[in-house]
Amino acid sequence: MTLESFAEGTSPLHSMDAAAKLVAATIFSVCTALLTTIEAACGALLIGLLLLGIAKLSARTLAKRLLFVNAFIAFLWLTLPVSTAGTPLYSWNGFTVTHEGIHIALLITLKSNAIVTAFIALLATSNITDIGTGLAKLRVPQKLSLLFLFTWRYLHVILEEYKRLSTAATLRGFVPGTNSHTYKTYANLIAMVLIKSHDRAERVSNAMKLRGFNGTFHTLYTRQSSPFDSISACIIALSGIALLAADHFQIMELL
Repeated sequence: MTLESFAEGTSPLHSMDAAAKLVAATIFSVCTALLTTIEAACGALLIGLLLLGIAKLSARTLAKRLLFVNAFIAFLWLTLPVSTAGTPLYSWNGFTVTHEGIHIALLITLKSNAIVTAFIALLATSNITDIGTGLAKLRVPQKLSLLFLFTWRYLHVILEEYKRLSTAATLRGFVPGTNSHTYKTYANLIAMVLIKSHDRAERVSNAMKLRGFNGTFHTLYTRQSSPFDSISACIIALSGIALLAADHFQIMELL
């Protein structure tokens, strides 16, 4: 699967228990999201980049992922500097760029990249099955864990079904355009995907019941937690907490 392209590797983060990585990534991300100063956000981004370095991921694939995320952030740079009230820095043709607007856009950029890099380094280095097992270890409700695993598994099946129907329409001479025929064709295509997905879901459900499925997936291999996993997760989580505390005390000093 393309979204599991980072799951194979020999780095320390690849061998780390998924449950520990889930805890570390969640705490670090929440703390990073609450930061309010540029200095603390830069520290969080440095930690995220350090984790990427430890994970030893493909630079080319990683650059594509980060470019995709920052493409959305780029829109904030087009709107926030001119829509946020504050100290004017530059005026042009009725638009005024403010210091506060640039500060907010930069803060969002740093925090977003810090969270994304941390999540890629920690969670993308585990496959989906391990993450589902990690959720179960953390006592996440069984139904949510199963929903997560089934969504991942059949998301690709639905995508393949859509591609098959789209190819069939193309072979029959369908050319997309801005007209009612195109809209009706896509509406019918989506409806057929939903209908076929519903039929497949019923067949899979019946097949699992006939095989004695009782709501629990059993695996032949379970990755055991080690002291290294707990220590590593604590270090990552504490680094996020330390940044949040430093950010808070810095604000208190300014006040």
